[in-house]
Amino acid sequence: MTDETPICSAKGCRAEAVWVLAWNNPKIHTPERRKTWLACEEHREHLSQFLGVRGFLKDVVLLKEWESEDSPPRDS
Repeated sequence: MTDETPICSAKGCRAEAVWVLAWNNPKIHTPERRKTWLACEEHREHLSQFLGVRGFLKDVVLLKEWESEDSPPRDS
């Protein structure tokens, strides 16, 4: 890995990120705003459930697809 390699957002994890979890908190963000967490394969489900239970999760996308030109703008 390099300094530019995206890593998982799970606490203590240093694995390479494969997934983007797009979310927002409707109490403080406008509907179109998207915050992002990155996830490795191991933590994708756990992080998705954490956001989903709170009603924050909007989308789960492969990182390579998120970075493509067709992806919506992101706000980490």
